[in-house]
Amino acid sequence: MTKGTATSVEHLSEAELISLLDVDLLPRHVAIIMDGNGRWAELRGLPRIAGHAEGIKSVREIITLSGELGIEALTIYAFSQENWKRPSAEINALMALLEQYLQSEMEALIEKGARFRAIGQIDWLPSSAREWVRRVERETAHLDRLLLNVALSYGGRSEIVDAVRRLAQDCKDGKVQPDEIDEAVMEGYLFTHGLPDPDLLIRTSGEARISNFLLWQLAYTEMYFTPTLWPDFRRREGLLALLEYQKRERRFGRVPGPIYPPSGL
Repeated sequence: MTKGTATSVEHLSEAELISLLDVDLLPRHVAIIMDGNGRWAELRGLPRIAGHAEGIKSVREIITLSGELGIEALTIYAFSQENWKRPSAEINALMALLEQYLQSEMEALIEKGARFRAIGQIDWLPSSAREWVRRVERETAHLDRLLLNVALSYGGRSEIVDAVRRLAQDCKDGKVQPDEIDEAVMEGYLFTHGLPDPDLLIRTSGEARISNFLLWQLAYTEMYFTPTLWPDFRRREGLLALLEYQKRERRFGRVPGPIYPPSGL
């Protein structure tokens, strides 16, 4: 895990940062916990919703950057199940902002070739926001340049419980035999089925935890924590995160070099 950004490249221009990227070492799937919107607003004496509105600009830039670099999937944590505990005024403002975003950005997503997919307990959303979620999913379903997963009313534990419940029902119905269950079968019941697990998780605002996000999928994900608040996390910050990722040696439990059997065998 890394906290912060690589100081050795912070002085470089965006073009120079891009030139340092190795296309063969880019992550296929990036997940982001977009944290710090409220703090960004409070530091400026603004209402919290102003931070969320500013954060949409960062979403827009990171989607564009991901598409330009050929990243296959981007999963962003927009609204957790725990966020329903916030004051009703803030929740209503966030739902209105979500609906506004979907209305204003649908054509831009289509132009970028980005397929939009919502994951989470979407039925919990207000009907108007839910209808826009489903509409954007339909309108972008044919696109394949970038898969944009937006976690809404999402919780990692809830996702696993729901997956186990549906798997148990299929076992009861004879569709799956218990001795057939393995990780691949289980993965098929998750919201992210068919996607590679995230290679890189980015969390902004200086917090160093995963907050009930993609608990199954993050088993071997590289994690990058930055003190930058989400509204300030733009293309340059995204490039710094990708450059840091490229330094990692991903072993998935293996050790480097040849593996020799124990002596005597």
